[in-house]
Amino acid sequence: MTTVEVLTYRSDMSTILKDSRRRSPFWYASFTNSEGRRLKKSTKTTDKELAKKMAAEWESIGKAGRAGRLIESQCRKVVSEIYEQATGKPLHYVTARSSFNQWIEDKKSEKVSERTLLKYEQIVREFLAHLGKKADEMLSQVGDADLKAFRNSLARAGHSPSTVNGAIKILRSPFLAAHKRGYIAADPCAGVGLVDDYADIEKDVFTPEQIGALVAEAEGDWKGAILCGFYTGLRLKDVTELRWESIDPGLTKLELVPRKTRRKKKNRKVVLPIHPVFAAWLRKQTRGIGKAPVFPSLAGKSGGGKSGLSMIFRRIMERAGIQGRILRERNGEGRSQSSLSFHSLRHSFNSALANADVAQEIRQKLTGHASAAMNEVYTHRELEPLRQAVAKLPRV
Repeated sequence: MTTVEVLTYRSDMSTILKDSRRRSPFWYASFTNSEGRRLKKSTKTTDKELAKKMAAEWESIGKAGRAGRLIESQCRKVVSEIYEQATGKPLHYVTARSSFNQWIEDKKSEKVSERTLLKYEQIVREFLAHLGKKADEMLSQVGDADLKAFRNSLARAGHSPSTVNGAIKILRSPFLAAHKRGYIAADPCAGVGLVDDYADIEKDVFTPEQIGALVAEAEGDWKGAILCGFYTGLRLKDVTELRWESIDPGLTKLELVPRKTRRKKKNRKVVLPIHPVFAAWLRKQTRGIGKAPVFPSLAGKSGGGKSGLSMIFRRIMERAGIQGRILRERNGEGRSQSSLSFHSLRHSFNSALANADVAQEIRQKLTGHASAAMNEVYTHRELEPLRQAVAKLPRV
């Protein structure tokens, strides 16, 4: 392209000019870049004064670059000033920290529960700490590699797959919000997968003798919670949040929508008969009205943490002299994971039914499993019935 200086402006070696053939209405800037090369670049504007400003700023940036004084903040300032002059609106540069803090403030206005907000703040705090200096750089500089590194660091620290995946799921929300606001061109979470959760597959079962020992060592509501876990197969939070309205007056059955299906918005209700042993414990309690908790000392407590429900149950196991296999070592941070936990009562419930020859279809209804394949994961058959079955094969 041939250009001539139809109108020119010179400032510290910068010049503006127009195309001699008038193929473009815009002003061109002639300036020296950071490598010392003379360039001509369209300003994409017909405004002479704005073109002068852009040419001078590009020349200034090139000069700073040649002197080794160019910094990112200076480039941002120049681009921001040019954008504001052209549009009349300020150009916002959003760092990772400011974007995440804005997301937290938005969540406060949405009136999420205090516990949920604390969890959000914890994950954001840990992720920003993981980013280090990058937390105060442009949000667009944070990519899927940073998220994968954070995910892997949590896994190496000994956190369970569900904890690791929960953190990644939480981080998806602020990145999606930033993408919708136009702060980032693409959502980096799209390329970050979750870790496989083998917790259910690796769990062991309690023997009847061990369950008896647990009940003997437990105190107060924990005695009933352990009986409920074994005789209903309910998960820990479903047990501790159980309400009297879910139990019929005759103590023959209970009905509820498990938290896991409720979170998935499936609202699949399970109806469970109440075993006589658990019913006997219930009769000794003062029946509450409506939403009154069956286990008031456990209701509303967190499952995790040093004083959480899972840790308290682990201490009951220790007093009962029960120890599971170590599935995951502590490795300096987080906590080790055992093959025996409160969730093992759910495995014990399903496995005891299977070993009593209860059909899988019935077991699936009782556990609320969506598929036979998932129910099979929870089925730990005793060896002797299997040995007797194999012995029936003909000799060859």
